[in-house]
Amino acid sequence: MASFVSWNCRGIKHKSTNLKDIINDYQPVCIALQETHLKDEDQINIKYYTVLTKNNINGRASGGVALLVAHDSPCIPLNLNTQLQAVAARIQVQSFLTICNLYLPPNQPIDQTHLNNLISQLPVPFLLLGDFNGHSPLWGSPDSNSRGFQIEQLLTDHNLCLINSGQPTYFHQPTRTFHVMDLAICSPSILPFLDLTIDDNLHNSDHFPVILTDNRSGQYTSYLSQKYVFAAANWVKFSLLANITSEMVENNTIDDAVSLVTKTIIDAANDSIPRSKGKNRKQNKPWWTMNANRHKRD
Repeated sequence: MASFVSWNCRGIKHKSTNLKDIINDYQPVCIALQETHLKDEDQINIKYYTVLTKNNINGRASGGVALLVAHDSPCIPLNLNTQLQAVAARIQVQSFLTICNLYLPPNQPIDQTHLNNLISQLPVPFLLLGDFNGHSPLWGSPDSNSRGFQIEQLLTDHNLCLINSGQPTYFHQPTRTFHVMDLAICSPSILPFLDLTIDDNLHNSDHFPVILTDNRSGQYTSYLSQKYVFAAANWVKFSLLANITSEMVENNTIDDAVSLVTKTIIDAANDSIPRSKGKNRKQNKPWWTMNANRHKRD
C-alpha cells in the first residue's frame, strides 16, 4: 500500500537524519514538507527522491514548502499560478493522483480567492496536505479563528472532504499544549481509500508527521521495487501483449488513456520479462566510531 507523509519540519537543512528516520519507517511515495526555511540558492538532495520546492518569496529563510516524490513513482510537476506557498505534482500510484503541499503562515492574512484559485488548478482526484494554522471544532480545536473559518468555507464551497481525526499534530512548547494544525483534505472520490495516522514522535520539530495510507489492495509500493531482466525477455510475447490501439486514446479522457496505455505496457512486461528480487532500500544515516572522533580531535 502506498503512503504519503506530511510534516512541518521547521527547517530541513539540519533535519536530514530525522527525515531519513521517517522515510525508513513509512517508505512513502510522497513527502510534503512545510517550513523548509530554504533560500533559492539552497538545495536539498534526498536519495531515491525527486525534490520540488517553493520558497518564501521575500528571500528570507522562513516558511517554504517541498514535495518529495519517490523515483519509483512517475511524476508530473504542476506549474501553479499562485502567491501561496504551495507546490503540487501528479503522481502515478494505482492511477493518477494530484498531491498539493500548502503552508499558510499563522500571522499572514490570506485572501479567500487565492485559496479558491489554488483548488481550481488541482486536477481531481487530489490530496491537499499541509500546515494551515487554523482552529476549528471541525478538526478537534475547542474554538475557531479566522483561518479556521476560511478553511471551513473552502471545504463547503468545493465539496471537499476532511480526513483528520482530531488527534493533535502540533506541540506548543511555551504553554506545553497540543493543537491540531496539520490537515489532510481530499476529493470525495478517494476518501474511502485513505487511512490517517499521526506519528507519536516529533522528530526534532514541534509538529508530528501525518501519514496517509492508501488501503486499496494491489497498491503500488515504493521502495520494494524490482528490476526487469531485459536480457532474458521474451520480446515476441511482449509485442503480442503490448497491443496499444487507437480506441484506447480516442474513446477516453487524457488521464484515462494514459493510465490504460501504461497499464497495458506494464502488464505485458510483467508477463514476458523476468524481474530481479526487490529489496527494501534504506536511507543511510551518518555514523562514526570513537577512533574517528579521536582522529578529528587530533
